[in-house]
Amino acid sequence: MNINKIVIHCSDSPNDRGDTAQNIHQWHLERGFDGIGYHYVVLPTGDIENGRPEYWQGAHVRGHNKGSIGICLIGVDDFTRDQLTALRYLIMQLIHKHPLAEVFGHRDLDPNRTCPNFDVKEWLYNG
Repeated sequence: MNINKIVIHCSDSPNDRGDTAQNIHQWHLERGFDGIGYHYVVLPTGDIENGRPEYWQGAHVRGHNKGSIGICLIGVDDFTRDQLTALRYLIMQLIHKHPLAEVFGHRDLDPNRTCPNFDVKEWLYNG
């Protein structure tokens, strides 16, 4: 699959509740998805959990799932330093693997969303 987008999301769950990729997998099954819609989940500890394999099209941003990788930060808006460090590392690894990919926040592709509740491009390139 040709990857042209890396899309950053947040779980929109309490920052300190301890949610994981397994929780998101269950939520998405309950919504009728074929399991977790994201490819990666970044925990507040900085640990990166796998979601869908990259070869399996995601289900994370309507109209932009084909050719994209979805990354979900656990929380709403109070992301930890470890979490953001891990996110930056993961994005850089994915850009190295998929050099044509552009990075977006979910809100950049869907004006009805605020997720991940910060300007991803500003943070990544100027932060």
